[in-house]
Amino acid sequence: MSDRFHLECDVCIVGGGTGGTAAALALAGTDVRVLWITGPGPIGGQLTSQAVPPDEHPWIETTGCTATYREFRNRVRAHYRLHCGITPAAQADPFLNPGGGWVSRLCFSPVVGVEVLHAMLGAPADISMQDNWVPLAADVAGDRIRSVRFSRPGADDITVEAAFFLDATELGDLIRATGTEYRLGAESQAQTGEPNALPGEPEPGNVQSFTWCAALTYEEGADHTIEEPANYPFWRDHQPPHWPDKLLSFSMLNVQTGEPRHFPLFGNGGFNLFSYRQIANPEIHKDGVPAATIMNWPMNDYALGSVVDVDPREAESHFESAKDLTRSMLYWLQKEHGYRGLRFAPEHTGTDDGLAAEPYIRESRRIEAIHTVCEQDIAAYTNPGLSVAPEMPMSVGVGAYRIDLHPSANGHPTIDTSTLPFQIPLGSLIPVRVRNLIVAGKNLGVTHITNGCYRLHPIEWNIGEAAAHLAVSCLQQGTEPAGIHGSEQRFNEFRNRLWRAGVQTDWPRLRPL
Repeated sequence: MSDRFHLECDVCIVGGGTGGTAAALALAGTDVRVLWITGPGPIGGQLTSQAVPPDEHPWIETTGCTATYREFRNRVRAHYRLHCGITPAAQADPFLNPGGGWVSRLCFSPVVGVEVLHAMLGAPADISMQDNWVPLAADVAGDRIRSVRFSRPGADDITVEAAFFLDATELGDLIRATGTEYRLGAESQAQTGEPNALPGEPEPGNVQSFTWCAALTYEEGADHTIEEPANYPFWRDHQPPHWPDKLLSFSMLNVQTGEPRHFPLFGNGGFNLFSYRQIANPEIHKDGVPAATIMNWPMNDYALGSVVDVDPREAESHFESAKDLTRSMLYWLQKEHGYRGLRFAPEHTGTDDGLAAEPYIRESRRIEAIHTVCEQDIAAYTNPGLSVAPEMPMSVGVGAYRIDLHPSANGHPTIDTSTLPFQIPLGSLIPVRVRNLIVAGKNLGVTHITNGCYRLHPIEWNIGEAAAHLAVSCLQQGTEPAGIHGSEQRFNEFRNRLWRAGVQTDWPRLRPL
């Protein structure tokens, strides 16, 4: 095969989402030869191409994330102070929330996130970036991946040979291509012992809904009414199972009480859809920037089918239907409620139509890992009297978020319960068999239940960063991930590397909220 179609590197990162970006940042400047296959959209995943303001825990301003994630947050604020003409009061606010949304302490325009990430990455000579390659198959011998074949639209296939492969894809595509054992969907109680797991058989089709987000702005008195979407009559009349009203409504489910809750577009004492994920706040700008928000609401969660392990044509059909649902929600607000001044805001997404560049995928394939995190390990109600979750073996990071499962593609309802601040065990990044694949995102060793809290922005970032440092440590120590997991001395050397890089592996004593 021509050298043109055969590439060699030390570490191949597959996926340009939040975890993949964090991995690339960790590897920049290490003298490790890196090939980063980023995917079709902008780098950053949830933070950018999927247009999801960061879901974070309440201690985020002082603890509970890696140093590079904190640098990203600080740089976002600095960008607004330096380039966006904000008021003196906003300039002086050390905890500036540029968008003013209440889902997060840091809501911002996705295009700003992309610019900040590229500034952080710079142009490292040891990282080669390629986009829009899809892993097809792998040459695996002795449980070790020797090479992976990738396809590219309109071009010849490429074969990549690497010492270590990091799967940071949104669906765990590299896991499947390499024949790595994985789980999909919901496990049974017999498998995991989790109180909220299925009492009967496991269900591979029980995968959380995904969302095609969009940016919206509102101009009072204007008329931006769009053409009626293709399947609007269906969406207008559709009522999902276990839901209190039609999907296109101002009703949602209170996941704590199970009762309907009114969630209007505006008003309602601030508990409204627009302010929820607001990413542009006119009050802090001196030049009249209009308010904008992200449509990532219960009303445009798509739960009519899974896109994992299905025929590609079926997956594409679901993606198009999800876009149609998002357009239908906008049209419903314009037509049925008179909000004709609403429009999609491509100036915030960097796309032509104002929809996110990529879908927001909540749940992917998950490796059969050396260590699988279960609900009883981290749930508050299974660990009474504790302020943080029980210690995990060989922690490589920390996270905190509720177990938050959206309605599933096969009709199962939401699951929501509190957790305690938890750790990320090294064993959850390592497959039980394949020796040189490391997961770098939400495809780690968690269950369907615990995926609901390990999938969030700062946690996925931490996973990707830890995966990159693990690969470097393996190269330096002449071993493999399982070798570091199986040796206290080697793990201590690896953990020292994490600490030097600013990766927090333990929670401090936390003040009750």
